[in-house]
Amino acid sequence: MKDNYSVVIFYSTSAAIRTESLAKKQGLAIKLIPVPRHLSSDCGICLQFNNEDKPKIEKILQDGKVEYENIYKI
Repeated sequence: MKDNYSVVIFYSTSAAIRTESLAKKQGLAIKLIPVPRHLSSDCGICLQFNNEDKPKIEKILQDGKVEYENIYKI
């Protein structure tokens, strides 16, 4: 996942933790990491995932009605 990943930036830590739980239930390879400072200084954690899982992550966010700031390819 190190060289081919994206991150979801959230407005709150609780949204990040909720999304982590939903993604793990789907069996996705994800992890919570500190937000890269060049992206945001708001919420302190973001969700890292493989680029090829972006459609699945977007569906989880939409279906779970999770508010998030943006998704960035790293």
